[in-house]
Amino acid sequence: MKIVVIGGSGLIGSKLVIKLREHGHEAIAASPNSGVNTLTGEGLAKALKGASVVVDVSNSPSWEDAAVLKFFETSTRNLLTYEAAAGVGHHVALSVVGTERLSESGYFRAKIAQEKMIKNSAIPYSIVHATQFFEFLKGLADISFDGDKVRLPSVLFQPMAADDVASAVGRIAVGPPVNGTVEIAGPEQFRLDELVRERLAALKDPREVIADPNALYSGAKVSLRTLMPDNTARLGETRFENWLTQSAAQIPSRKGG
Repeated sequence: MKIVVIGGSGLIGSKLVIKLREHGHEAIAASPNSGVNTLTGEGLAKALKGASVVVDVSNSPSWEDAAVLKFFETSTRNLLTYEAAAGVGHHVALSVVGTERLSESGYFRAKIAQEKMIKNSAIPYSIVHATQFFEFLKGLADISFDGDKVRLPSVLFQPMAADDVASAVGRIAVGPPVNGTVEIAGPEQFRLDELVRERLAALKDPREVIADPNALYSGAKVSLRTLMPDNTARLGETRFENWLTQSAAQIPSRKGG
């Protein structure tokens, strides 16, 4: 089966391409680096020729409100148009658990717009809502740092390893379209501030993490369960402690230059 992965050179996309190829599929990594640009349409017709499935795991280079909305609307419109012309039978898009509850955020308003376009299209689809990735915990600290402390709401979340995200998306991509949303999450619940604190400690990052009930998440106010999946979510296998050990082992030694 030919499967085109939009955003195929990114964190999830690169893992997904490898997993699909290991299972015998013709997986094409499509990104501006490989001459496929979903904003301009460049290279799309050629990349999608003969494809059964398109998986969109791309992300906007800018998180500024207007730019991110333009990215997801333009990119999704072009994808759906070229997919229809190529006879693609399944559009899979990666999105975020809680998207519909985070409309105060410009980023999540853009994701809501993206999902609406997919649902209104004639192409059969599956939308995958994933929880936060372990790999982005430091990035979360960075955008929540006020120059003095890292301020985060002490809400529940159930993050997962990027490797498990790629595996789940791959399974959905090779299956029949669900014409709805599937939630995926990690196997454990945490408090957001506590896990970011633990991640920074493992990185020997000295920044102090403060539980702040008024802190925003990507520009949106969140309550205790805003970021949580429901009890039908498909769970990944990787526990945070195991991921932490693996990621520490992957950091190359700087000895000897």
